[in-house]
Amino acid sequence: MKTILITGAGSGIGRATAQEFLNAGWRVGLMGRREAALAETAVGQTAAMILPCDVTQPAEVDAAFAKATGVWGHLDALFNNAGMSAKGAPIDEIPVATWLELAGVNITGMFLCARAAFGQMRHQSPQGGRIINNGSISAQVPRPGSTPYTMSKHAVTGLTRTLGLDGRAFNIACGQIDIGNALTDMARAMTQGVPQADGHIAIEPTMDVRQVARAVLHMAELPLDVNVPFMTIMARDMPYIGRG
Repeated sequence: MKTILITGAGSGIGRATAQEFLNAGWRVGLMGRREAALAETAVGQTAAMILPCDVTQPAEVDAAFAKATGVWGHLDALFNNAGMSAKGAPIDEIPVATWLELAGVNITGMFLCARAAFGQMRHQSPQGGRIINNGSISAQVPRPGSTPYTMSKHAVTGLTRTLGLDGRAFNIACGQIDIGNALTDMARAMTQGVPQADGHIAIEPTMDVRQVARAVLHMAELPLDVNVPFMTIMARDMPYIGRG
């Protein structure tokens, strides 16, 4: 059976993707801070491994990877998904503490998990694997007042491009999925109205989060000599094409 670790697996995109992979016959390591939420994701799935972990803590990340690979013997994929957002505001109204917390998850957490996965994939036999980073539409264009989140997702793009290059020597593929308005708790505000570039408030279309999960599974099941460097999946009518 193929194996994957998924961060942020206790809710939203992470939970939907974990369940999609489990239903497709993968062994799935569920990483996240809330053990009870991970257990809910794993209900009825014997191929799920619950791995409580704060992705901002190097020792916890390394321990989670070691536990999973110690049981499985190898790692085929990582869905580097854990992330958080912040309330929109002009940059001078955003507390430094908010930036530090967000950067810890969205940048440092991504780095630590990618680092652990890359090391495992580089040194296992047979060598290789796939890392899929969760970017965002904001990795391409910002929303108003989104400095911390947008900065963090541009950093994810840099991680993806670098790992895609460095991984070639070790049979490691790296891609990124940029998601727009998948209906999760984080995106619930879209259904109530969010600020637009011209200052007005508008309700935005959303899409079923399971479509994202299916897209990640497609990326993960490609042979390692094939890669999707960047995929954008979005609610068709959201204001991304033509945003500004």
